[in-house]
Amino acid sequence: MTQAPLTVQPPLPLAVVRGKPMVELPADLYIPPDALEVILEAFEGPLDLLLYLIRRHKLDIVDLPVFEITRQYMDYIALMDQMQMELAGEYLVMAATLAEVKSRLLLPKPATEEGEEDDPRMVLIRQLQAYEVLKQAAEQMEQLPRLEREHWVAQAARAANLVPQVVPPQVELDELVSALRGMLAKAELFEQHQVAREALSTRERMSHILSQLGPERFTPFVALFTPEEGRAGVVVSFLAILELSKERLVEIQQAQPDSAIYVRARA
Repeated sequence: MTQAPLTVQPPLPLAVVRGKPMVELPADLYIPPDALEVILEAFEGPLDLLLYLIRRHKLDIVDLPVFEITRQYMDYIALMDQMQMELAGEYLVMAATLAEVKSRLLLPKPATEEGEEDDPRMVLIRQLQAYEVLKQAAEQMEQLPRLEREHWVAQAARAANLVPQVVPPQVELDELVSALRGMLAKAELFEQHQVAREALSTRERMSHILSQLGPERFTPFVALFTPEEGRAGVVVSFLAILELSKERLVEIQQAQPDSAIYVRARA
C-alpha cells in the first residue's frame, strides 16, 4: 500500500492588488510614521481622566494612592505627546498638582503650633468626589428622553377650505325595535273586543305618514303612531316607516344612543 505524498500549503498572500496576490512586500515600500492612528477614549478634562484611571483599577477615592495614580497619569500624558496630540494646559496643571502632592507626601511633615498638617490629598479627593457626583447626574440626564431627539412635536395646520361636517350617528335596528316595543305597550291599553277587524293597508299608511312629514323639520318617531288603533295599527305604522326608509323617502336620525328618534321627509 503506497502512502499518499504530503502536501505543503503555499503561503497566503499579504494582499491582493489589482487582482494579483502579493506574497512579499516590495523593497521600496515606505510606511510613514503617522500612517497608523490610534484614537483613544476622549476625556472631558483632567478630573475625568483621573476618575477613569480610578474606576479602571477599582481604586478607592477616599484612600487615593497618589503614587500609582501619578505614574499612570504621567504615562498617559507621555502617550498623548508621542502621538502628537495637542495637550490642553489643564492636563499639564493637573500633572504638576499630582507631582506636588506626591512630593509633599514624601517630605517629612514639620510640627506646627496649630497641630498636624492636613493631608495634601484631601483637596484633590474632594474635587474628584464632587466631579463624580456631577458626572453621574449628567449620565442619568443623558438617558432621559429628549425633545427633538427621541420625540418630535407634530405640527399641522387646518386647510383653508376645510368645512366642519357633523355626521349624526346611524339609527340601529334595535333602537327602532325598542321604540316599537314601547308603542306596543301603550297600544295594549286601548285593546277592545271587536267582532269584525278592519283591514289595514301598509301602502295607505305610508301615504298617511308621508303627508305628516316635511323636509324642513324633524317629527318625533312616537308621534307617527296612534296607540288607539291597537297592536295591529302600531305594527302597520312601524312597517310603513321601515318601507319608507328602505325606499329612501324618509330620513331617520338620533342624536345619541338611547335617545329620542326623529323622522323627516327627504328633500
